[in-house]
Amino acid sequence: MRSIEPNRTQAGRPGGLSPGGRGLGVAAVDPIPIFCEGLSSLVHRTPGLQWLGHATSHHAALQLCEQLKPDVIVLDSALDPNCHLSRLLSGGDPALVIITMIRDTNRTQQYLAAAIAAGVHAIVPRATDGRHLTEAIRRAHSDRRYIDPTLAALTARPKRQPVLPKPGDAPKPATARGLMPLSRREYQVLQLVAEGLENSGIAKILFLSVETVRTHVKSILRKLSARDRTHAVTIAFRSGILVTNPDDAHTPVEPPATTSIAPSSR
Repeated sequence: MRSIEPNRTQAGRPGGLSPGGRGLGVAAVDPIPIFCEGLSSLVHRTPGLQWLGHATSHHAALQLCEQLKPDVIVLDSALDPNCHLSRLLSGGDPALVIITMIRDTNRTQQYLAAAIAAGVHAIVPRATDGRHLTEAIRRAHSDRRYIDPTLAALTARPKRQPVLPKPGDAPKPATARGLMPLSRREYQVLQLVAEGLENSGIAKILFLSVETVRTHVKSILRKLSARDRTHAVTIAFRSGILVTNPDDAHTPVEPPATTSIAPSSR
């Protein structure tokens, strides 16, 4: 966290080149380091774009956006299967342009509709080439909307098929319906609780007081109807509020204290 360069917190905002000549600030949220390295290289050699860094988890993505204020964030759909992160990012900064790189497992009408409803501005296949991705970045920033032509057929309005409750069924809680009951900060705290951190460690990473973290934890337990922290994490994973890293088996685990925001090396 301390390695983030403070002179880049306003790079490229609110659009176009900054007074210092830097272009649109681009960051990524992706679990695969080599993918982020390739995206960094692409941005570095593209005139008008400025690489700010990447995050590999939800709470690190929220911190990255709070501290570096990118103009554009490129998000892996596998890290956001329920579009909770997209909704929190767009709600936290309406000027932020969110580009989702969609994997084959998420390539459905329902996912695209949910992503757009959550505030995603552009959707491109994860297997797209560099030229198409840079075009998507520019088009999404200028037009606030870009759907890759290969995905256009999936943007048609899906037919709604309501599911009628059975007699005697109890109303489902918000978490079971796939909604996000937590605030942006509570979501970050829950992510870190799931990583095994105590309140003091969470406070250090999020730059909060221990008492504030304790208050957030109490609110999380209440909103999720959880008995304790472990129960809250279990509920969150089962309901889709938290998601496992899609590439945990291939990605080395980093110590939580270092968090996973990687700023630009330049």
